[in-house]
Amino acid sequence: MDHRGADGTHRIGPYTLLGRERTDGGSEVFAARTDEGLLVRVTVVGPQLAADPGFRDRFRVAVEAARTLSGAFLMPVVDADADAPVPWSATRFTAGLPLRQAVDRHGPLSEPALRTLADGLAHALAVLHAAGAVHGEVSPDSVLLTMDGPRITALGAVGVTGSPVPSPTDDMFGLGSAVLFAASGSEPDTSALPVSLREVIGGCLYPEPSDRPTAEQLIAYLRHQNLPSLTGSWLPPAVTADLAAAAAAVGPGSAGDGGRGPLAPPPQAAAGPGVSRRKLIIGLAGGVTLLGGAAAALAFSGDSSPAPDGRAGGPGRTARPVSPSGGRSTSASPSSTDGPEPTVLAGPDAVKAWSGIGKSTPTCLEASDKTVMVVTAKATSFLDAATGKSVFRPLNATNTFRMSDFTYLTAYADGVFYLLCDTPVQTGVLAAFDAAGGKVKWVTNLAAYDPGGPKLVSMYSRNYVAVAGDTVYVCGQVSRPDGKFSAESPTTGYIRALSTATGKRLWQVEGTDINNVLVPPVGSHLLAASAVPARKPGRVQMIDAGRKGARGWKVSLPFKSSYYNLGWPMTCYADGLFLFAGDKGDTLFAVDAATGNEKWHQRFEAKSGDQVRIGYLFSSLDGATVYVAVGSDLAALATADGTLRWVATLDGAGEMGGANLFNASLRLGGRNAQCSADTVFATDSAKTLWAIDAATGRARWKYRDPGQPDVGFMWTVGGDRVFIASQLTMTAIAAHGR
Repeated sequence: MDHRGADGTHRIGPYTLLGRERTDGGSEVFAARTDEGLLVRVTVVGPQLAADPGFRDRFRVAVEAARTLSGAFLMPVVDADADAPVPWSATRFTAGLPLRQAVDRHGPLSEPALRTLADGLAHALAVLHAAGAVHGEVSPDSVLLTMDGPRITALGAVGVTGSPVPSPTDDMFGLGSAVLFAASGSEPDTSALPVSLREVIGGCLYPEPSDRPTAEQLIAYLRHQNLPSLTGSWLPPAVTADLAAAAAAVGPGSAGDGGRGPLAPPPQAAAGPGVSRRKLIIGLAGGVTLLGGAAAALAFSGDSSPAPDGRAGGPGRTARPVSPSGGRSTSASPSSTDGPEPTVLAGPDAVKAWSGIGKSTPTCLEASDKTVMVVTAKATSFLDAATGKSVFRPLNATNTFRMSDFTYLTAYADGVFYLLCDTPVQTGVLAAFDAAGGKVKWVTNLAAYDPGGPKLVSMYSRNYVAVAGDTVYVCGQVSRPDGKFSAESPTTGYIRALSTATGKRLWQVEGTDINNVLVPPVGSHLLAASAVPARKPGRVQMIDAGRKGARGWKVSLPFKSSYYNLGWPMTCYADGLFLFAGDKGDTLFAVDAATGNEKWHQRFEAKSGDQVRIGYLFSSLDGATVYVAVGSDLAALATADGTLRWVATLDGAGEMGGANLFNASLRLGGRNAQCSADTVFATDSAKTLWAIDAATGRARWKYRDPGQPDVGFMWTVGGDRVFIASQLTMTAIAAHGR
């Protein structure tokens, strides 16, 4: 595109173009100078867009709106011409480097820089959204890195006629994508995000727009973490040098801040004084200031083998001959030559026991046989499991972000609900509620970092809560804000044990040998999968809770596995045994929980010869049966010796095409399969929930909600019912469908 003027210089309107910086959304962005020597940044609209009928009118309206907006991280519009042969706009010049160019040249940003990037973009979008405007093109190409923080233009996208109108939730997805790119450098892998950002940036990337946080919520989330302010430049020295070179290339005399040289770091919200543990407990227990006395957030109306030779986890002979089941490459199961034939799942539609509509979308769900705990971003409510009617007083315990494959924040055991939550004055507390009366038993303020005086030493994420006997465990990842971060480096995990009676801390251990943690419902032995460099082999290791987290036996797992993700455990406990995938990921090993001695192992094969990867493992409530999801198959094995009892097989296609798979086979974690006393519940990739007879492997019923969000509905089992949260609707179905 040539913009040569009569004097031979390249000009747009009153501006002399000094050089093209980048292409953004089909338009070209130039550094430019006025005749008086002031610098601006000019965006020249692409010819295809400029020729679109109605574009100039929309562009004119957008420019007028942008002229009224200003903010610390916005580049204000100082001039524009919608009627020029080639429409253009000019913004105040700031010496900067496009995010994509900076990362491509110098690699991913550090954790403090990523936090500054996320906070600055959120502040900019908060200004736009409060004014009813939308940017529409937040991306690594449109985000500019400057000495004093990230910048985006105040002028949002003006698309072609008939193009979808962007929304604030689209901007939040763009923000999440930009931060993830800055963290990973290439592949959109959320594991590249530091722990302090993984939850909130992961939330920005939720497929369902309504599940994404707002810009204000993201700002509040970062502020409540109370991490220390940056000192010195927020950018790496190499990027800073590039910024200086960019400023020198266009010369002094900026209309903005391009000629002022290095600036101070972007302002950070001051860390608040916090709330003392004593004050928090009094407020919770009293049921007045923090958790009690709130208006109901949800108001529902019911319409009404012997061990083989060889080391566990490594190569060894199979327990017995294996043969494939089914004809699809996604199916694989063990069987003896006279084993049971697979049963294709087919059943009637479920009959609802009750259904009701709430005022807020649930973010967490937990249930007993009598009570359902429903957590939203506004309150925690309790429902009668039999009728769906509200019971007890709602509490001001909240969770903004929906539970995911990497965070599971609720547990139930022995008549008590446990919830990792926030309150109006404090984030990161663990609360225990009496399931029979909805009363607060205790609350513990889980410090986001360890005692380090005025200097923050470590920050602890909270990914998973579980209960065993008289101990409740909180597990997650340790982050060192002042340390180096790399997606290829081992992460440090932790286990914190607290008393179920008082909430007081009993002990805590941490290390790179602790990552994904399994807490059995009984006994004193935990199983931790090691945190290893990305895509490298690892191991499982027993953690002895009876000896305050002392390390026990360990088994090396030589295959490359995704089992070591944070959050929901990918291993299993049943009747005194730990079970996990070993060898090439296609062999199920059962070992004694106390000693690590192998009891049996079972290998899975696919008829097509494709590589098999065992998915999420789970057991029956009595521990007598272990369930293994592999592609389209769900196999039931006897815990005692690995004998195959039955195989249930999915038919048809999944939501995105291809074979229909059990979600539990995808090795993502989360509660994609659960059990009641005599029924197995599992979801598939066609977004269907199946109830399967635990004795026969035949379907009792199926349930699918056409109105469910893109990420699927949330569900849990309590007693002989399954409870489903889909958008604002809560539904209960009896295990036998009656």
